[in-house]
Amino acid sequence: MSDWKKAFRSFYYETAEDPEDIALERRHTAVLVIDIQNTYLEPKDDPEEQRRWQPFFDRMSGTVIPNCARLIDWARAEGIEVMYARIACQTEDGRDRSLSQKKPGFNYLLLPKDRTDSQIVDALAPRGDEIVVTKTTDSALTGTNLRLMLRNIGITHVIVAGIFTDQCVSSTVRSLADESFDVLVVHDACAAATDALHERELEIINMIYCHVVGLDDLPGFLTGAG
Repeated sequence: MSDWKKAFRSFYYETAEDPEDIALERRHTAVLVIDIQNTYLEPKDDPEEQRRWQPFFDRMSGTVIPNCARLIDWARAEGIEVMYARIACQTEDGRDRSLSQKKPGFNYLLLPKDRTDSQIVDALAPRGDEIVVTKTTDSALTGTNLRLMLRNIGITHVIVAGIFTDQCVSSTVRSLADESFDVLVVHDACAAATDALHERELEIINMIYCHVVGLDDLPGFLTGAG
């Protein structure tokens, strides 16, 4: 277990007192897995780009996907709501996308909703009636009715995992915090393009918009009988 009360502190919180203990009620807690889709695991055509991205691919296959699978299995066993967000546009040409996904460069994303590359990876596939929202925005709240569904279900605490830590994860966390949800980010079930970006973003959002915790910390936060 990590010392989550001390880890990932930015300048703003270097001298702050420790946060209170976290208490999660199963029926008011949801796990949200963000954007772990086939497109992000596809090999790069250019060998140099493949080399640049190899550490990310290694983290995804060796850490993030296995830990997200553990997180999902744990949540299902505990009766905690499991939800997903993925990037997917409704139109084949992507005319419904937000501006950020139409700009040239890395964040240019054309992922029609029925295409294979837009689907959640098989290892983390939703089961039964688990909710999946599709978005053409970074934040899973901004471009969907996720906010309404969380409120309807009675969720107050959201456990977040997925990619990319410094983009869609961070945007979603900030939106959730602004809507007064209590948010936990599972640092060993997330990734950015590099470990440096990942860790820096965790420092930025920790203790302001969320608490950054480890996967093994979560069982100790549960209250009451299962």
